[in-house]
Amino acid sequence: MQAFTQHTGTTVPLMNDNIDTDQIIPKSFLKRIEKTGFGEFLFDEWRYLPDRSLNPDFILNEPQYQGAEFLISGDNFGSGSSREHAAWALADYGFRAVIAGSFSDIFYMNATKNGLLPIVLPLEARQKLAALPADQAITVDLPNQQVIADGETYEFEIDGTWKHKLVNGLDDIAITLEYADAIGEYEGK
Repeated sequence: MQAFTQHTGTTVPLMNDNIDTDQIIPKSFLKRIEKTGFGEFLFDEWRYLPDRSLNPDFILNEPQYQGAEFLISGDNFGSGSSREHAAWALADYGFRAVIAGSFSDIFYMNATKNGLLPIVLPLEARQKLAALPADQAITVDLPNQQVIADGETYEFEIDGTWKHKLVNGLDDIAITLEYADAIGEYEGK
């Protein structure tokens, strides 16, 4: 998993509340077993017209938001099913963090386990971030738990265990491998 310490990038506002996992990645695309390749299907029913051409009215398709690495959203992001594919699709598309008012518990866990930082900020802060020009970068500083934008700093909370894993790029497998010597010694007995 890619470590997340301090990252600077642009944002895209999608301020809808209650964006569920089926909207993030429709169930028809869940047939793969790899964690990659899901980005092209992110928000599929919103991003594409019935003929599979890009929907010019959907914000992620607007040229000025191409390459944005931070998604600014509403409350209750990632509700619905427990599909880990939602976090995979967001990360595969290129997002490093989602900044929302709240997250579904299962989505929050899936995001952190896959290197996608879920940040909870109040509505006023998210509205300020959503109003930034598309080419204006923000910085997310995970060690100091801050979002820095347009001369303002917004503090956020994160559990120390998840912070440690993200800062060090440790997924469950990497953590298990830290105990490889002890595991080998045990198996040897």
